[in-house]
Amino acid sequence: PSFTGGLARLAGGVAYRNGYQSHAATETCPGHSTILTGSRPARTGIIANVWFDQSQTRSDKAVYCAEDERAPGSSSVAYTVSARHLKVATLGERLKAWRPASRTVTVAGKDRAAVMMTGQHPDQRWYWSAKGFVTDLGDGARPIAVTTTNQAMLAAIGQARAPLAAPADCAARSRVIAIEGGGKPVGAGRFARAAGDANGYRASPELDRATLALAEGLVRDLNLGRGAAPDVLAIGLSSTDYVGHSYGTGGGEMCLQLHALDTMLGVFLSGLDNRGVDYAVVLTADHGGNDVPERERLHGLPGAARVDPGLSASAMGQMLGARLGLEGPVLIGESSFGDMYIDAALTPATRQRVMAAALTAYRAHPQVAAVFSHAQLRAAPVPSGPPDRWSLLARARASFDDQRSGDLVVLLKPRITPIADTHSYVATHGSPHDYDRRVPILFWRKGMPALATDQPIEAIDIMPTLGAMVGLPIQRGSIDGHCLAQVTRCGVASKR
Repeated sequence: PSFTGGLARLAGGVAYRNGYQSHAATETCPGHSTILTGSRPARTGIIANVWFDQSQTRSDKAVYCAEDERAPGSSSVAYTVSARHLKVATLGERLKAWRPASRTVTVAGKDRAAVMMTGQHPDQRWYWSAKGFVTDLGDGARPIAVTTTNQAMLAAIGQARAPLAAPADCAARSRVIAIEGGGKPVGAGRFARAAGDANGYRASPELDRATLALAEGLVRDLNLGRGAAPDVLAIGLSSTDYVGHSYGTGGGEMCLQLHALDTMLGVFLSGLDNRGVDYAVVLTADHGGNDVPERERLHGLPGAARVDPGLSASAMGQMLGARLGLEGPVLIGESSFGDMYIDAALTPATRQRVMAAALTAYRAHPQVAAVFSHAQLRAAPVPSGPPDRWSLLARARASFDDQRSGDLVVLLKPRITPIADTHSYVATHGSPHDYDRRVPILFWRKGMPALATDQPIEAIDIMPTLGAMVGLPIQRGSIDGHCLAQVTRCGVASKR
């Protein structure tokens, strides 16, 4: 109720309070792969931010979701940005195939957000780096807005920032919380930073401000919305995610971030109004988030804790190797949850022994909710029905790709934060639980009747709904989502 800007305006359209990123791997890349494709990760192929491919000839067997590992010198941390891993078409690609004059433009705080919302060959694709907004498409047609935004952004990073003023409701949420694992206390920060602190810049409203400034400039420079065919502008506002990782989701910092976002979105939408073009907006998120367990415990939330370091792939692999008399990594994974891969160099019989031992060890751990084997997930039916009623197996199946998923998938219990060392981040997401799956899905267009509904829908319903607004033909069965009749007329060609 304290919002008065863009968030308040969007909430006055068709507001779904129970939107879902319905899959289990609630990370940035899988989530963004659903928004403008209409398909779950099981179809998009984007099962995680990072997965492992042991057939890689390079020493780094990890694959970043938005890289082209075939490029010389590319690695999962110093990568060549590419959309090659996205298996399905985006809204922009479908529009361009249908009406070639349509244009697709994106600007985002993360490369994987920009890539997954636009796919192959967008007209413009820009994403943040500490050196400015950059592109993987070549700089041959750099709009003026990119240069001016980068100049302003780099000047801002080079200057120290004083603390932001806290609205009254944020001051009420500002309480210093001590963090386990070596991290600094959180809860009462107001985004003050030293000159040159790029990480502090991105984990604050400043990154979103620059992203929206560039988006507004691209609308102007490219005359978006004035052509004969509909254009797509995909904006990835990443500050909320970085603030959540750095400070948690329930303190004064997140309150300040959301107030700033409300104001900035209001200014941006007013700018679109002033251009006099017909536009529709949808706001959603690629995932939810879990607060720091230290603050959750103060609120009496049961089970809130940091993960046992012994659940990491490396620690579990060492334990299993010692137990089975094996040498080498045995188990490969990025974290203490998600996809785990058994060393492909082992014999089939030994791999079966490792699988049996790993399933037993993980299932016996008090912080583990469920473990599913590759075979179990392959045999499971594609989930259907209301996403809030899905089993853990159904949620994991929605993230499953037969070629990319692990030999087993580990799901932690609710409120277990998979960060033990908090020197970098203190909170995260990625679980199959509703605090990470549930996201807002808000549609707004001038003249649209207001509707707030508790009906559970999925982020995959966004693309077919936007498509129906402009009469885009979509072949039945080619996507997982459905057009939302509360937002627009479905199944009827539009002349707009």
